[in-house]
Amino acid sequence: MVLSDPYADQPSHAHNDRDRDGHSAQPHFHNEESLRRIVNRLSRIEGHIRGVRTMVQESRPCPEVLVQIAAVRGALDRVARIILDEHLTECIGRAAKEGNIEVEIQELKAALDRFLP
Repeated sequence: MVLSDPYADQPSHAHNDRDRDGHSAQPHFHNEESLRRIVNRLSRIEGHIRGVRTMVQESRPCPEVLVQIAAVRGALDRVARIILDEHLTECIGRAAKEGNIEVEIQELKAALDRFLP
């Protein structure tokens, strides 16, 4: 869903989903360029994972497969970092201006609890 107010002058993508517990998440706005970069990185990771699957199907040496799995992990970690950085600068910043920072911080803490080992 694309929302136009209050950020109609900026191209944005918004989502207002429910988390795994069924709680309503705050709408988040993403710059279209940033969204495109993240989706492109995820597409490359998806291709890399297919390559790892092919390596396993071809019975490639385990150390080679493990190196490629480590590369996929690193790529996912970099995407997560980009998303976190954007969330902190855009979403948390916007919530602070709108006066609902506590809700945004609680949602971020819950997400980090699931994300971090």
